[in-house]
Parts: sequence; C-alpha cells; structure tokens
Amino acid sequence: MIASSPNEIRFAQRRPWLGTSWKMNKTVAEAMEYARLLAVWAQTAPVEASIAILPPFTALARVAEVLQGGVTRIPVQLGAQNMHWEDAGPFTGEISPVMLRDAGANLVEIGHFERRTAFGETDITVNHKLRSALRHNLSVVLCVGEDESTRDFGVVQEFLSIQLKIALHEVPASALSDIVVAYEPGWAIGSQGSSASAEQVSTVHRHLRSTLVGLYGVDHATATRIVYGGSVTCEGVSTYASIPDVDGLFVGRAAWEVSDFVRIIEAFCAARAGYHRTA
Repeated sequence: MIASSPNEIRFAQRRPWLGTSWKMNKTVAEAMEYARLLAVWAQTAPVEASIAILPPFTALARVAEVLQGGVTRIPVQLGAQNMHWEDAGPFTGEISPVMLRDAGANLVEIGHFERRTAFGETDITVNHKLRSALRHNLSVVLCVGEDESTRDFGVVQEFLSIQLKIALHEVPASALSDIVVAYEPGWAIGSQGSSASAEQVSTVHRHLRSTLVGLYGVDHATATRIVYGGSVTCEGVSTYASIPDVDGLFVGRAAWEVSDFVRIIEAFCAARAGYHRTA
C-alpha cells in the first residue's frame, strides 16, 4: 500500500470514475448488446461510481438509444473517442461537438496517446478541442502521457506539466468538475504494453495534482479526478485503487467484455472502500 499524507486521504471525497474506450472495435450490433448488458447490471449495481463507455462513432446513436431506454441506479455516460473543435466546416472525415451531442454523447475523450502519435495531434489542438467540448456541455476525458524515450531521459514530470498546462490554457476552474484527467503512459498502452508500477503511478498522479494546485489552487485540484490507464488488467485493479491520487481507471481491451468491465468496476470500488476504512 502506498503511504499517504493527510491531504491525500481526501481522495475519499472524489467519486470513482471507471471508463472503457473500445477504440476501432465492435459493430453496431455488438456495441448495442454490450450496452444492454451493462445497463442491466447498472440497474442494481452494488457500487457508487461514475461509469463511461466510449464506442466508435458509428455506434453512438444506437448505444444512446439503449442507455436511454431504461432507468438505472448508476447512470452510464456515453462518450466519443475524439472530435474536431469547430462546429461545422470543410473538415473531411471529422466529427464536430454538435454532431456528438446530436448522436447522444455527453462525454468525449481528447488527447489520447494514439491520436497524438498516429494522427499528429498536438497540445495546442488538444486545448482547442477541450475548450470546444466544454462550450457544448460535453464532459471531457483529458489524456496525458509520455513515450518511452521521455521516461528514459527522466523528464516525465516536466513533460506532463507542459501537456496539462497547455491543455487547460484559458479553462476556468469552474470547468474542472466536468474534466477527468487520464494518465496513460504511451509505453504501457496496447497489447504489448506493460502496466506502470504502483510507485510510478503514485509519483505521476501526485505530480499531476500538484500541477493542478499551481494552476487552480488546492480546493479545485483536490476535487479533480485523475485516473490511470495503460494495460490495466482485472488482477491489478486493487493495487491502483489503494493509491490515494488514483480516482479510477480508463481501460482498453481488458474491459471489452461486459463481465470483465463489471469485475473491474466492482473490484476497484471494493478495494478503494477497504483502503478508506483502514486509512
């Protein structure tokens, strides 16, 4: 268990957030069935947490219909994996925030490592997208993370501070309640990745929260949720849940089966509750 300071114990005030991005996977039918099964579980879910699923664009509208079709004890947020910052225009192949809202999404992922490396996104475009999403009442999963060379050169904290500060440029403190910061180190993403150790995650999350303190003050920084993603497995959930500055998980392939996602949600919430009782 990671040692904690009195301020870190305040993590119990932050509602856990657990989400899964399906990347370029699942047909519309597969996505709808997943959403249906998750909604059934959410009707009587034995946890207190914020839950989110991020299907491909093609499935958003139909998944929204499934999620809106019944009352659940725990609402399931529906998110998109990317968006353009303009409302409309000559941007072939792009999706606007207006279109996301129209399709039923209330959340969007911005700045994922794969978007930055494979599609040339920058800290500046991440900032444009984030501010646009907030203007359209979309909650945001803001992804930050370093590559392997940045880690090897020992400049992870400086690198992440730059990512976070530029992403949040001109974003008011009042908007932080609609933002989840997701730390996803690039070297730990994907089937070939290896999860970051508890010590690594603890150090980085503490630094990210310290950066938020510098930007917005202690109260706002303490209330902001910071989650970990990067080759998360069902077996490693309790380790991350015991880290005071880890407020949830952003999971890829380990949560692409509903039963596995439910296991991860329940395991994280149980472990976190257990840690809080003993802290």
